[in-house]
Amino acid sequence: QVQLVESGGGLVQAGGSLRLSCAASGRTFSNYVMGWFRQAPGKEREFVAAITWSGSNTGYADSVKGRFTISRDNAKNTVYLQMNSLKPEDTAVYYCATRSSPFGSIWYSRVGDYDYWGQGTQVTVSS
Repeated sequence: QVQLVESGGGLVQAGGSLRLSCAASGRTFSNYVMGWFRQAPGKEREFVAAITWSGSNTGYADSVKGRFTISRDNAKNTVYLQMNSLKPEDTAVYYCATRSSPFGSIWYSRVGDYDYWGQGTQVTVSS
């Protein structure tokens, strides 16, 4: 059974940084695309970033390009989201997700493209 556990959220002032981690278990982590999404109160869940199984390709939402970086350590079964220059509008619950299909050379940005989700970690950015 695939399990995803996020950590690293918290309260930070605008302009600050946080690094989120997502630890995966239950299957061979290195074979699968990983994604980060977020959901603010009253809003739909939205794509933040994704990375292919090899780490060779990454993708970002326009709202976070240049500020956030997704990476993965396949030896540690962990995907990271480094968030810099945080803004109040980045406040949300952040979720990591993965697909049931392995490999592939592209990343995915739709909620429906992902089959497994973590429980989320809260990020709050104060102004």
